[in-house]
Order: sequence, then C-alpha cells, then structure tokens
Amino acid sequence: MSHTEHADCIEACNACADACDHCADACLGEEHVAAMAECIRLDRDCARICRLASAFMASGSRFATDLCRVCAQICDACADECGRHQHDHCQACARACRVCAEACRRMAA
Repeated sequence: MSHTEHADCIEACNACADACDHCADACLGEEHVAAMAECIRLDRDCARICRLASAFMASGSRFATDLCRVCAQICDACADECGRHQHDHCQACARACRVCAEACRRMAA
C-alpha cells in the first residue's frame, strides 16, 4: 500500500486533526468552559486518532484499514458533539470531522 494511494484520506485526517486541536483550544477559552468538556474530550481523541491513522497510511501499515474504520467512528462522534454548539470553531470542526469520516470510510471499504 503506497502512501500516495491514500493521499486524500491522509490530507483529510491531517486537516481534521488540526481543526480538532483548534476547536479544543478555543473551547477552553469559552465563557462556560464546563459545558464544553465533552467537546474538548472528543476533539482531543479525534485529533489523536486522525494523526495516527495518517501515519499508518503514510507508512503503508497493514493495520491502516482497521484504524481508519475506528477513526471514522470517532470522527462521527466528534462531529455530532461539535455540531451541537453554535461556536464557529465547533461548526468548522464538525465539518472537518464529517469530511474525514467519509474519507476514512472510503479508504476502509
């Protein structure tokens, strides 16, 4: 498996991880930060799994497909949570998570 074979998915994972990191940091600055706790947790989980999936695909790991299936599930959960909040950073994160989840599902198909 060549890393160029999954370049679109790698790019989506990296963009999603960046959006999740930004969202988590921005959530920490919100007035009611306690209400953002689950969003922050999922942002962190999603960023980590996206970076790991990207690395597995780039290295041609035989486990990349399995990891992308899990990545899609976590991206879906993060998109759902971020989508509940009206902050621009949450909405942007939700969009990036949806794009990544779809890319991961295509990769793993």
